[in-house]
Amino acid sequence: MKQSDFLKIVFPFKNKVFRFAKRLLVSTEEAEDATQELFLKLWKNKEKIADYKNIEAFAMTMTKNYCYDRLKSKQASNLTLIHSNYQEKETSLDKKIEYQDSVNQVHRLIQKLPEQQKIIIQLRDIEQYDYDEISKIVDMQPTAVRVALSRARKTIRQELTKTHNYGVS
Repeated sequence: MKQSDFLKIVFPFKNKVFRFAKRLLVSTEEAEDATQELFLKLWKNKEKIADYKNIEAFAMTMTKNYCYDRLKSKQASNLTLIHSNYQEKETSLDKKIEYQDSVNQVHRLIQKLPEQQKIIIQLRDIEQYDYDEISKIVDMQPTAVRVALSRARKTIRQELTKTHNYGVS
């Protein structure tokens, strides 16, 4: 496989890989390293990956595994799971603060979810993968992915409702 062909295959999902790595790793630098390592591995095995039907799902699975390995390693003992994918829009300052507070609250609630639910929310709601692709990445049945996502969303919705209704009779 030529370099140009390889780039045509992997370029469309490079940002998804980075965002997923960033979801799992604490720093932008760690996510960049993970992304670079993944694409290096893909390049080294470019002849083998040409046989895969869904290279993107394969790459996301590799990213997940690499990030888990980094999180488990001794040198990564200070890493935690976070997500900071918010980009500001031109709105009034009070709306920006209110929106940022809501985003931070959702991030905190996501952090409290079980690990698998965190990943499924990232892949479905942020990266927009379909259930079949997610099921391959996390090695679960599509029905189990739907159930986990539903439970995660319900937990977040209930916690947000509690917070917003606090003090209201």
